[in-house]
Amino acid sequence: MKAFGYTHNSPTLTPQSILAIELETAAATGHDLLIEVNAISVNPVDTKIRANVAPEQGYKVLGWDGVGIVKAVGNNVSLFNIGDRVFYAGDLSRQGSNAEFQLVDERIVGRAPSSLTDAQAAALPLTSITAYEMLFDRLEVAKNKQKSNKSILVIGAAGGVGSILVQLAKQLTDLTVVGTASREESVKWLKELGADHVLDHSKSLNEQRVELGLKEFDYVIGLTHTDQYQDEIVACIKPQGKFALIDDPNSFDILKFKRKCISVHWEFMFTRSLFTTTDITAQHNLLNEISELIDAGTLKTTLGQNLGTINSENLYKAHQILESHTSRGKLVLEGF
Repeated sequence: MKAFGYTHNSPTLTPQSILAIELETAAATGHDLLIEVNAISVNPVDTKIRANVAPEQGYKVLGWDGVGIVKAVGNNVSLFNIGDRVFYAGDLSRQGSNAEFQLVDERIVGRAPSSLTDAQAAALPLTSITAYEMLFDRLEVAKNKQKSNKSILVIGAAGGVGSILVQLAKQLTDLTVVGTASREESVKWLKELGADHVLDHSKSLNEQRVELGLKEFDYVIGLTHTDQYQDEIVACIKPQGKFALIDDPNSFDILKFKRKCISVHWEFMFTRSLFTTTDITAQHNLLNEISELIDAGTLKTTLGQNLGTINSENLYKAHQILESHTSRGKLVLEGF
């Protein structure tokens, strides 16, 4: 089968960083589904793995988002049948979705939204899992529309995770949703997704909060450059508030949160699959919930740009865009 990955990690991106690789198609056993991949999306994790992780098997296939058809099932599979159309984010410790076929544990796979194309659906799994787990598992935000006068600030809200997180917060909770963006098109995008206010993250977040007459935020989520925004986060979060992050700050002084008694929550959507936690099937359930919300019209795809066929050249373009930090929504490729 065709696959795309690397044989040597490359911190500096070049056209040779992502190569075409010919591999044997593996057999499905246990809880695994063998999925014929129709579409993928490319995430910041792809660029980080490519830059920093040496392949253990002589090669590493990238990709942690996929949509496709189940072609074979392992002997312990009970959630899916051959022929089912599915979407998923996969497992960081296994070979990825940039391949014609992929093995994925059924417990982290959901039924793809019937109302979306493969490309539209491919934009959703990794970011949806991350956003959902952050809101409802880590921060323990209540899923209801009863007015509580609470608010949330999402820093870097126009990217992949932020685009679905803003929707989830707006549609499933009573929170006042405030996002940050600096470009005109990103501000417009966030308002279309339901953000009540948009702050410019190139300026003081706390000063803008005061100017808008907003109270200190009950929840703050950092999706990018947390180390650069930490002092602003401390200033604008409510005493006894909750802060969550997904990035890898070069420096992070947790003592700055002590005076306000702020709790800190790290979200990493691969934890359940990496450690086969007792609640691993939660990701199957939440992906099915996301699919239902999409088909009901409550949520919409966060597809930002379709870069065309799945090949080395287009994957290189996707990595370029992600490393420039200029993407809005998700980058998707489809077909071989």
